[in-house]
Amino acid sequence: LRGSTRSADFVVTGSWGQKAAQEAAREGAVHIAWDGKEHNYSRLPSDSQVRRSANAAYIHITSNETIQGVQFAADPDFGDVPLVCDSSSDFLSRPVEISRYGLIYACAQKNAGIAGVTVCVIRKDLLERVPQGLPTMLDFAQMAKYDSIYNTPPVFAIYVLQLVLRWLKNDIGGLANMAQLNQQKSKLLYEALDGRFYRGHANVDCRSQMNVTFRLPSEELEKDFVKQAEQRNLFELRGHRSVGGIRASIYNAMPIEGVQSLRTFMDEFRQARA
Repeated sequence: LRGSTRSADFVVTGSWGQKAAQEAAREGAVHIAWDGKEHNYSRLPSDSQVRRSANAAYIHITSNETIQGVQFAADPDFGDVPLVCDSSSDFLSRPVEISRYGLIYACAQKNAGIAGVTVCVIRKDLLERVPQGLPTMLDFAQMAKYDSIYNTPPVFAIYVLQLVLRWLKNDIGGLANMAQLNQQKSKLLYEALDGRFYRGHANVDCRSQMNVTFRLPSEELEKDFVKQAEQRNLFELRGHRSVGGIRASIYNAMPIEGVQSLRTFMDEFRQARA
C-alpha cells in the first residue's frame, strides 16, 4: 500500500479487523468495503454487500474474530485482487484453499504454539510489490531472501511450532481431522444456546468454532456463572472487556473432555435457575 495510488479494501467483521484498518491507514488510503458495526459485529457480509474498490491494492479480512465469535465458514473468493488474511486465531484449525490468498499472517499463540513468532505465507509475485525504504524487520522480501533468519529468530518459539505441526500431522492425522474435532467441540456448546437463558452473540451461519460467545439474562448471572465455573476448574470464561458476556475459547489444544465439562456445567447452571 505504501507509495501506491490505490487504496486497500477492508472487510471489518470485528475488533481485530477494525484495528487492522486503522494500522493500514498509516501507510495509505483505506476503503471500508463492509463494516459490521451496525450489527454489533454479529454477522458476516454476503458477497453482494462487499462494496469493493475498482482497483484495490488488496482486500483484507480477519478469518476469525476472537472477541465477537464470528468466523468465515469458507475461503472467500475475490478474483484477481490479492486477498490478505489475518488468520491468527484459526490458523491450523482447518484446511484452507491456499491458492485464494495472496498473504496469510498469523501469530502463533492461539493454535500454533507460543507467543513471540508470527507465520507469514505470501505469494511470490507479491514480494515484488514490497516498497523500498521499509524498515528491514518489516520487509517481507528481505525475510524471504534470508530464509527468515536475517536476524536471530525466536528459536524456542519456532521449535514449539515444529512440535505442534508434528502433533497435527502424526497424532491428529492432518487438518481435516483437526477441523472435525473442532466442529464436534463447538457443536457441544452451541447446542446449549437456547436463545432464552443462553443467547449466542453471533448469527448461526457465521458462528466461530474457536470462540463461543454468549450472554445470560443479566450481568449478575454472568458474574455468578464465571465464579461457579472457576470452582469447577473452568477458567477464563469472562468475555472480552470491550463487550462483556461469556466467551469460551476452544482452540486446537483444548481437548474435547474440557468442552464436555463446560457443557455439563452450562446445563446444570441453567437447570438450577429455571
